[in-house]
Formats: sequence, structure tokens, C-alpha cells
Amino acid sequence: MKNLFAFLALAGIAQFAAAADATGNTKSAANKVESCIGCHGIPGYKASFPEVYQVPMLGGQSAKYIENALNAYKKGERKHPTMRGIAATLSDQDIADVAAYYSQQK
Repeated sequence: MKNLFAFLALAGIAQFAAAADATGNTKSAANKVESCIGCHGIPGYKASFPEVYQVPMLGGQSAKYIENALNAYKKGERKHPTMRGIAATLSDQDIADVAAYYSQQK
């Protein structure tokens, strides 16, 4: 029984490490970024929920920055309700793919 718990603990650590090291695939991101384009793909766009603010362009941002931002929304560390809702639906691989996609744009 003790060995089973040790195995399960190691398996959980390995799964977490694999997720944390997800490599982004720009081709897989094509259908994942459709919901991003409506706000982040319009130069000068301002959103009005929950308040009026300038929406940042994502193209050309570093992949690490985008991954950190999406993970912060997912964990609730960043508070924008729309972004939090979107990020909550993304897997670690989705986040890596979206970050890779936008980091390669100009």
C-alpha cells in the first residue's frame, strides 16, 4: 500500500511537470484564438465591461508573458471577469498554444 501511494504521488508530480512544460503549437492554436480576436485583434479597441479600458494587442508579446497572464486569470490572481472565464476553460496545452501563436505575430 505504501508503494502505491508513492507511485501515485510521483505520477501526480510527473503529470504536473509535464503540464508546466507544455510546448506551444502554433498550428493547433488556430481555432483556439477565435475568441481572442474579437477584442485583442482590433487596434485601439476599448472594452466596456466591467469598466472602459484599452484592450492590449497580443501579437508580438512574449509567449512567457501571455502564459503568465492567462494562468493568473485562470487562478483568479488577475480579476477581469471575462478573461477569467475564458482562461478557466483553457488547458495548459491550450495556453501554451495560444502563447506561441501570438508571440510569433508582428
